[in-house]
Amino acid sequence: MPHQQRSEETHAAILRAALEAFAAAGYEAASVDAICRAAGVSKGAFYHHFPTKQALFLELFEDWLKGIDERLAESRVATGNAAESLLHMAGMARGVFEIADGRVPMFLEFWTQARLEPAVWAATIAPYRRYQSYFEGLLREGMADGSLRQID
Repeated sequence: MPHQQRSEETHAAILRAALEAFAAAGYEAASVDAICRAAGVSKGAFYHHFPTKQALFLELFEDWLKGIDERLAESRVATGNAAESLLHMAGMARGVFEIADGRVPMFLEFWTQARLEPAVWAATIAPYRRYQSYFEGLLREGMADGSLRQID
């Protein structure tokens, strides 16, 4: 097997094992050792792919956010104006949690702990600020195109 393919498979195995470990035991209790055992990799392989357990978690988090971003983009393309987009997106709320695949409690636990580390907190809060800006823009667009009206 080519080195690149083996590396990608190792990376994916670590992600799968971590997701299972975090979901079963929580972020704090899931150890790098347990993740390595479940993935069938050495600690050296783990640290080759992820500098820290936090980096691994953040990649899982980003993967979840990519799924949400894809659904938002699909919704925007499938609708005619901002108001229709907002209605369609509201109907997608269940799908957002389905994409999470049981990870929401793990994310909440991590955010609670991330408040102690400013760099990790910044990485976890940034997407929400991005979504806030996205929806503000969508509301402005809707007011501009007349599909939404400004209220107090």
